[in-house]
Amino acid sequence: MIPELGHFALVLALVLALVQAVVPMIGANRNRFALMAVGRPAAQGQFFFILVSYVCLTWAFIQSDFSVQLAASNSHSATPLMYKITGVWGNHEGSLLLWAMSLSLWTVAVTVFSRHLPEAFVARVLGVLGWVSAGFLSFLLVTSNPFDRLLPGAGEGRDLNPLLQDPGMIIHPPLLYMGYVGFSVAFAFAIAALLSGRMDAAWARWSRPWTTVAWVFLTVGIAVGSGWAYYELGWGGWWFWDPVENASFMPWLLGTALMHSLAVTEKRGAFRSWTVLLAISAFSMSLLGTFIVRSGVITSVHAFATDPKRGLFILALLVIVIGVSLLLYAWRAPRLGGGGSFSFVSRETALLGNNVLLSVASASVLLGTMYPLFLDALGMGKISVGPPYFEAVFIPLMTPVVVLMMFGPFLRWKDDDLLAAVRKVVPAFIASVAIGVGTAFALDHVTWRTVLGLALAAWVVLASIQLLAGRFTERAGAAMGARLRSITAAWWGMWLAHLGVGVFIIGVTLVGSLNANLDVKMQDGQRAELAGYTFTFRGVQDANGPNYDAARATIDVSRGERTIATLKPEKRLYLAQGMPMTEAAIDIGPFRDVYVSLGEQVSDGTWIVSIYYKPFISWVWLGCLLMALGGVFAVADRRYRRLAAREAAVATNQRLA
Repeated sequence: MIPELGHFALVLALVLALVQAVVPMIGANRNRFALMAVGRPAAQGQFFFILVSYVCLTWAFIQSDFSVQLAASNSHSATPLMYKITGVWGNHEGSLLLWAMSLSLWTVAVTVFSRHLPEAFVARVLGVLGWVSAGFLSFLLVTSNPFDRLLPGAGEGRDLNPLLQDPGMIIHPPLLYMGYVGFSVAFAFAIAALLSGRMDAAWARWSRPWTTVAWVFLTVGIAVGSGWAYYELGWGGWWFWDPVENASFMPWLLGTALMHSLAVTEKRGAFRSWTVLLAISAFSMSLLGTFIVRSGVITSVHAFATDPKRGLFILALLVIVIGVSLLLYAWRAPRLGGGGSFSFVSRETALLGNNVLLSVASASVLLGTMYPLFLDALGMGKISVGPPYFEAVFIPLMTPVVVLMMFGPFLRWKDDDLLAAVRKVVPAFIASVAIGVGTAFALDHVTWRTVLGLALAAWVVLASIQLLAGRFTERAGAAMGARLRSITAAWWGMWLAHLGVGVFIIGVTLVGSLNANLDVKMQDGQRAELAGYTFTFRGVQDANGPNYDAARATIDVSRGERTIATLKPEKRLYLAQGMPMTEAAIDIGPFRDVYVSLGEQVSDGTWIVSIYYKPFISWVWLGCLLMALGGVFAVADRRYRRLAAREAAVATNQRLA
């Protein structure tokens, strides 16, 4: 009965999504306040029914109701409760339901935090979000019903994919989806602005916090997924240029460009057409990621669906959304105008250059991801596009991005003197090159990638220090507390995010240049040496879990005479699927990780052990954390709250009048 209740709740959610899509739009076009007001309760009701549906599906997993096909395929009576709950989204149908619920949650947030905006504008935003939601709910009900029954019900489930039975998967998909779906709000704001013809600084100011929050979610989601791949897959890699990884990276690149473009549109009124196009593109890339994962065109742990009908449905939805958006853009964009003027030497030019480069970088990732799929679809053979392509294309594109990223803040808005601006940064730039070359020689690893990476990281850090010092000297006579209070949260956000890029580059450069690994046969008492560390094998014991049998090794790690850690990697066999899994053991340090994974036992009784030394790899995720923290600071700027209160008062007066 409960699964049927969940299915019926989805049907009701679809009905409300259609009401939300149609009625407020009509009200906005006819200036009928009563019709426009329907959007908010329709969106909130839609969220309620999707939540009910999701709870019903979760209940089927918790109760091991194997008459529900989804639970039978992705759970087991012995599966730990935590993974029964997360198993709800560890499949095609459940992940789509999570996608729809995330969208409805974002929409409810719009209804709550947009009361200061003009009612007609909000009605159009909610209408656009309603159409997107209706599309995905239709997809769920027509091709991917999560409540399909098995008659008779299965006696036991097949269990969740062991790769997904990990704490990282508890938070990775929700964070990633909140980022993906969050760009739908920026998209809806852009479409509403095109429909209303209002493309001024106020529109950019309204859209900017929503875009930043979505970007923060996506940043953290990608970082968590990267960390999961690092420790769960058992060979110490953190990024593979997998098509699904690329599918999340492309909207991140465009979202980064969109945030900066919105800043220019808000402050200077420029880039209006460009900003709208970026908002459309960022959400389009999010939809493309959904198509890649669920169309059956790839084989991946992320790829939940292989049904061509589902792929065609998503492709049709993708074509409709992108096609209609671009047609509307082509119709309205010529009327927008260019906005504020600026010279070639200005902060606007630096930001525009970075936006173009980020867009080209996203396009290059798209080409490398989709080209093999197109060739395969056309029967022209199978090719593999891997890290060599992406690194060869990506590094030359991102190098000027990093340079401009730190040079731009030294430029004035609208117009500046190039020589004067260059003189400000020349000392930091020269010092950065010297640090890059000197550090590479000190590490005895002089390659162009190492030198370039270290020089860019030094450039970011030194320029950040110079910018901060400059802000403090602006009020040289004031007390330290007053100087700190004079710096806005938005500026701190920019500073932290840029510093995070520098920290990230340090991690990527050093782990790529200095990492070492060793595969060795080991038995009780045997030792192995790597990167100055000694690894002593202490044997293997049985260590069975709730739904798996495991062999657990004990390995002592020492440096000189000092024992640093005792690591216990496991080789697991998940019983329901008979699938082996490697559970790595890692000693995490601020400047290096020591990583051990247990392989197979060979005929002579020894075990294959993989040992990795990963210098500065934690800095990869520290950099991502700083970037996300910068986004949080930017959203927390009290300027947005003051403006929202002011605009709310104006909107209230207009309604009363």
